[in-house]
Amino acid sequence: MKNRMRELREGRDLSQGDLAEQLDVSRQTVNAIETGKYDPSLPLAFRIARLFRLTIEAIFDPGKD
Repeated sequence: MKNRMRELREGRDLSQGDLAEQLDVSRQTVNAIETGKYDPSLPLAFRIARLFRLTIEAIFDPGKD
């Protein structure tokens, strides 16, 4: 699934490790989401959206792979 995670993370000057720590996931999970190799669970998608203060739809586009 296409997403804006990398753009949003870099906009906040966060490393993948920093973001992973804030989301309580591994750095590898953040990398896999950013590269589209892993789609987050709904609870994780909500945590990501809350962290960036955006809607899930503003971050993830399920229509594009």
